[in-house]
Amino acid sequence: MQLIIGEKVTYPSQGVCLVEEFKFCKVGDRSMSGYSLRILNDNSTIFVPSESADNVGIRPVISAAKAKALIAKLSEDFEPVSCDWKTRSRDYMEKLRTGDVFEAADVLKKLTFLSHEKKLSFREQTLLDKARFLIVSEITNAKGANGTTMENQIVNLIERACAKHLDTQPKVMAVAIH
Repeated sequence: MQLIIGEKVTYPSQGVCLVEEFKFCKVGDRSMSGYSLRILNDNSTIFVPSESADNVGIRPVISAAKAKALIAKLSEDFEPVSCDWKTRSRDYMEKLRTGDVFEAADVLKKLTFLSHEKKLSFREQTLLDKARFLIVSEITNAKGANGTTMENQIVNLIERACAKHLDTQPKVMAVAIH
């Protein structure tokens, strides 16, 4: 993948980054070329070797049209939540690792739903926070929207999805007990 200096891209699990420069680095006795990416959330940088750019899942920020589709999808019902915490954890981590913002939306909806029924474990709470962050950063950068306003809108949409889901699936923890 050829990155352009000044372009915003999404790095899986890190969110939106700015491509700052193309540079050469020496690691041990090996020279490599790559891109310096500034993570917009915390202002840290990542060096991505040019030969690894495709493999790590870097992609352009979604378009405004895809952001609109994502926003519409946020309030939709979703598949049942697994009662097995190990399965959930593995599935959710993998979905976030893909870098697919629609997969992150699924994680956000399911963990929000689950959080209404029980206190989330530290790992699940971390995954919930990460999914919310990834969705908010992607949409705000795609639409040029205010982050706080967009986050509030996203929370309201997710709550609508959870209310719809409650009609189709009984409480997860009640099912796990029986």
